[in-house]
Amino acid sequence: MALTHLAYFSVAVLLLCLAPQGFLGDMQGARGTVLIIGALGIWRYSWAVLNFSRALVFKLRVYPRWRKERAARFAKSRARHHCFFMVTSYMVDQDTTLPVYRSIFKAAMAARDGATIVASVVDGMDERLIRDIYRAMNIDPNHVALVIDRIKSNGKRDAMSQALRILASFSPTHNDIMVFVDGDTLVPEDIWARSAPVFTDPKTGALTTDEAAIIDREGPFKDWFTLRFNQRQVMMCSMGLSNRVLTLTGRMSVFRADLATDPTFVRAVGQDYLDHWRLGRVNFLTGDDKSTWFWLLSRGFETAYLPDVQSRSYETQPRDTFYDSAKTLMVRWFGNMMRTNGRAIAMGPRDMGFFTWWSILDQRVSCWTTLVGPTSVIITALLGTPIIIPLYISWVMMTRYMFCTYIAVFNREWFPVTHPFILYFGQVAGAIIKTFVLFRLDRQKWTRQGAGGGGKSVVPFYDRLKMAESTAFHALGFAWLTLAIMFLNTLE
Repeated sequence: MALTHLAYFSVAVLLLCLAPQGFLGDMQGARGTVLIIGALGIWRYSWAVLNFSRALVFKLRVYPRWRKERAARFAKSRARHHCFFMVTSYMVDQDTTLPVYRSIFKAAMAARDGATIVASVVDGMDERLIRDIYRAMNIDPNHVALVIDRIKSNGKRDAMSQALRILASFSPTHNDIMVFVDGDTLVPEDIWARSAPVFTDPKTGALTTDEAAIIDREGPFKDWFTLRFNQRQVMMCSMGLSNRVLTLTGRMSVFRADLATDPTFVRAVGQDYLDHWRLGRVNFLTGDDKSTWFWLLSRGFETAYLPDVQSRSYETQPRDTFYDSAKTLMVRWFGNMMRTNGRAIAMGPRDMGFFTWWSILDQRVSCWTTLVGPTSVIITALLGTPIIIPLYISWVMMTRYMFCTYIAVFNREWFPVTHPFILYFGQVAGAIIKTFVLFRLDRQKWTRQGAGGGGKSVVPFYDRLKMAESTAFHALGFAWLTLAIMFLNTLE
C-alpha cells in the first residue's frame, strides 16, 4: 500500500513539473482561472474545516458528556419504554432476510420493556421464512410480539403508512420508541438500550446512527460506499453538535413512537408531495426518510446522532458498471434531497438554527460552485492555455488526498489510493446530477422497484413538454454559469 501512495504523490509532482519555467509566476492566460479556483477554494475549504472542527468537538467532547447525562436521567426514570419495530421488505433475497431478521429478533429480545414487531412483506415465502426464524429462536411471545402485514406491491411509502396504522392500534406512549428498519439492514442488538435514554429529552423526536455497507465484491463500488459512509460520519457528527441532522436514514432510524403514529406523520409518509410552479404537483414516490425528517423539523423537534452505534446494510451493485450504478443511486438520493430541501430553506433559520439552515442551503449552492473549477479549467485550456489541465489535476490530487487523510484519521481506518479519485468523482458527478434533478424534481425511480419516471410506455404530450422545459432551463443554468466564468476570467 505504501508504494501505491508513493506512486500517487510522484504522479502529482510530475504533473506539477510539466509547467514551463516562470509559468506559475506570471500565469499568462490563466490568472483569472487560478483566482476563481483560489477564491472558491478558500470558501469551500473553510466550510470543510468548520465541519471537521465541529465533528471533532462533538465526537470527543460534547457527545460523551451528552450521552452520560441522558443515561443518568434514564436510570432514575421509572417509566416503561416499549420498543416497536417497523420493518419493510421488498425483493430481498433469503440469504439476506435470514441474518437481518435474526438481528431484529435479538434486538427485540434485548429490549427490557418488551417489543412489538410489524413486518411488511409482499412475498408469501418471506412471511413463512420470518415466522420460521421467530419460532426457531424460541422467543417468548409475551415479551416479543410479531405481526406480519402481507400487502400488495404498491411501493415502500404505502407499506410504511399501512404498518404505522397497525402500530398506532397498540397506542404507543410518549416514552416508547419505534425503530424504522429496512429488510436488508442488520440492527445492533443494543439498539433499545442505546436509544431509549436519548428520548428522555422531550425535545428529541428521532435519532439516526452511523452506517456501514456489507459488500462482498472488491472494487470501486465497495470503495465508493466505504468512503461515502466515512464522509457521512464526519458530516453527521458536525450536525450532531446542533442536535439537528440533515436526514433520518431510511436504512435504520429511531423515532419517538407516539410521534411516528401521529395521523399527520403517517400521512406525510404515505402521501407527501410538492407543489412546483412549473411541474405542478409532484407526489413523492421515494425519499420517505426526507419526509419524516421534514415533518419533525417543521414542528421544532430535535434529531440526534449516535456516532458509536452502527447499522450495517447489505448493498448490491444495481447496474453492470460502477459508473452506471453510482449514477442510478445518486439520481435517487439527490432527487430526494432536492425535493425536500427547498421547503426546508423556506422555513428560515429562526427555529432550526442558522448553522442547520445554512447547511441545507449549501446543498443547493454547492452543486454549482463545485462545477466552477473544472469548467473554468476547460475554458482556459480551450482558449489557448492547455498547460492548466495537468496543474489542475495535480491540485485535485493533492487536495483530495488531504481530505481523505482527515476522513481516515477521524474514522480510525486508512484508505486505499483509489479514495482521492473516487472523492473527486463523487463531488463532480454528484454536482452534475444534483443540477440535473434540480430541474427535474418529478423524475423518480426506485433501484429495485419500478416506481416513477422511466419505462417505454407512451409519454403524454404535456409530460413531453415538461421534459423539454426542464432541459431548456437546465441548459440555461449551465449557460449562465459558463458566461459568468468567462467574464471572471477576463478580470486579470
